[in-house]
Amino acid sequence: MNGIYYYLIAFVIIWILVGIFHEKLSNYGVELNFPVIMWKTQRLRGLISRISNFSPTFWRWYMNVGIVVAFLAMIFITWTLISSLPTVFETPAVSIVIPGVEMPGSSIYIPFIYGLIALATVLVVHEFSHGIQSVGEKISIKSVGLLLFAIIPGAFVEPDEDELKAAKRSSRLRVYAAGSVANITLAIIAILLVSLISAGIPNYFAEDGIAIDRIVSDSPSDGVLKEGMVLEAIDNHKINDSDSYVNVVSLYKPGDNVTVQTDQGSYSLTLDKNPNNESRGFFGIQANKHFELINDSMGPIPWVLFELLELFQWVFMLNLGIGLFNLLPLKPLDGGYMLEILLSYKLSEEHYKPIVNALSVVMAMIIIFSIVVGFI
Repeated sequence: MNGIYYYLIAFVIIWILVGIFHEKLSNYGVELNFPVIMWKTQRLRGLISRISNFSPTFWRWYMNVGIVVAFLAMIFITWTLISSLPTVFETPAVSIVIPGVEMPGSSIYIPFIYGLIALATVLVVHEFSHGIQSVGEKISIKSVGLLLFAIIPGAFVEPDEDELKAAKRSSRLRVYAAGSVANITLAIIAILLVSLISAGIPNYFAEDGIAIDRIVSDSPSDGVLKEGMVLEAIDNHKINDSDSYVNVVSLYKPGDNVTVQTDQGSYSLTLDKNPNNESRGFFGIQANKHFELINDSMGPIPWVLFELLELFQWVFMLNLGIGLFNLLPLKPLDGGYMLEILLSYKLSEEHYKPIVNALSVVMAMIIIFSIVVGFI
């Protein structure tokens, strides 16, 4: 069963339970306002305040630089989204990604456990950073919590809206930029850890082929090949490493009949069209380097390096992707509010509001169009 059904079942159960017991649950901070369920608590406010007060000067200057980074990132992600339109039918630039679920139109599959951990880092770092910066700007935090918007989970830090609106524009810019800048910072840390781990792997392992990590459902390989098989050749083209694998796979077109030789036998496939390039043959497998241990001085411990490597890769990808997406000039994303504040330095509200609202509509249309095309 596709992983999306497990999510839907879980969310239906949550909605039923909250609907039945919402009066009792309200005593524990649960609020039901269809289509949103919110759980609010004040327990983490003290922790956020302590982190903010640990070095107020650092947080202020970190986010002063962060404002510049955020606007540069806004320009980059906006240009990337707009420039993707000519190729949207081949490779949609925007797609929904859910850990453990194959989403139509997305070439990215996020493993369930790694995806959940990485997504948790996105939410915690993003929302805590908003809270830390709010405290630093003398804006009170009313609550911290989790939410479920229909079937979309999330987290939030709730600042005092009146105090936020009354704050200086520079203070509001720092608060709005804090979440995405923190995500980008964590992405940089994660990719540095990936580089460090990758540099250490050759001390213990040697590449000896390509292993199948995942079979795409309803693909030519579905029901034929299996996860864990090691690819040895395709139509007698030897596969010794990742480079030879890429070179061999690129030779094939849709409709080609191929023989895949693995460590568990040979199998015949008829290739389909690649969703990202219809002129290329599609096997329906996701493969990765296969390694053998050549230095057992630490026993099986070095195998943990591969688990950490994959985890930090997803921490990098989700924090960077979601952090950048949140900086789009689109309300109610942080980028939309930041653009409004920036324009307010030179324009009156009656002029900058229509500009941001119109830009928000355009950005939303592009995003929705890309997602719909992916599904089609």
